[in-house]
Amino acid sequence: MSDSVPSPRAILIAGPTASGKSALALAMAARIGGAVVNADSMQAYRDLRVITARPTPEEEASHPHFLFGHVDAGVNYSVGRYLEDLRAVLRDIAARGLTPVVTGGTGMYFKAALYGLSDIPAVPEEVRAQVREAAQGKSPQELHAELAKKDPNTAAKLRPTDPQRITRALEVFAATGRPLMSFQGTRGAPLLVPAQCQAFFLAPERETLYERIDARFDRMMETGALDEAAALRERGLDPALPAMRAHGVPHLIAFLEGRMSRDEAIMRGKRDTRHYAKRQFTFARHQLPGFRWLSGAETWAALEAACVSRE
Repeated sequence: MSDSVPSPRAILIAGPTASGKSALALAMAARIGGAVVNADSMQAYRDLRVITARPTPEEEASHPHFLFGHVDAGVNYSVGRYLEDLRAVLRDIAARGLTPVVTGGTGMYFKAALYGLSDIPAVPEEVRAQVREAAQGKSPQELHAELAKKDPNTAAKLRPTDPQRITRALEVFAATGRPLMSFQGTRGAPLLVPAQCQAFFLAPERETLYERIDARFDRMMETGALDEAAALRERGLDPALPAMRAHGVPHLIAFLEGRMSRDEAIMRGKRDTRHYAKRQFTFARHQLPGFRWLSGAETWAALEAACVSRE
């Protein structure tokens, strides 16, 4: 724990996409006079309110919200940057005498905040730019093959369909000459103390969750998702940027460019979101051991108990 950051008593609400985390976090904040803190990598982007189901302006105005929509889509927002922002937010919340209610679907954000982040040297901007320029036009599979030649151990740990992490590993290797895995034995100090947090993972029944995902995607299409995708397309951003790979965005852009039908774009967006939900369950099961899994009727009762323990 850094001496410069207070040790907050916090409530953590993780879970797969469309599990109802945001609504519960807002209800919790209202119940205890807390502040909602984002822990979802896509909801950090201001360009993606509809596509990422970010809280509405009215919800954000009702209680303090932090780290929602504060990053431009042209930025490659990283876990390290998130921790820097979270450090400042936790200090602010502590000064206000509020309880952080941290919620989102990015398991790595929770893991890094609770257990520290691997102490990887910063990559100089010129090196980052060179690696990304060289990656332009290459498929994730091609980039993975390139990484496998330079850093086979790290490549073996990464999915060939994950260009963001593959590119990150290539950047670290280019900057340091060392495999990314070689830096992962040491970790920086965590920002949250597990013993001072009550951590929950919402785990709805899978079929119910998938129905919610499909219904929510349909609502997104009715409320501006296509407009957001069109605005991103107009900017001509690097397709490898995280915001450009938000669930649904690549397919909606393909539809706008005439490379895919509208129905197929929607189908693929829903499919990708369901696959992501599966990975969220897997990550939490193996990487977030201190989280209590909740499903169905027990959810609000457990959160109510967490509220009472803080009064």
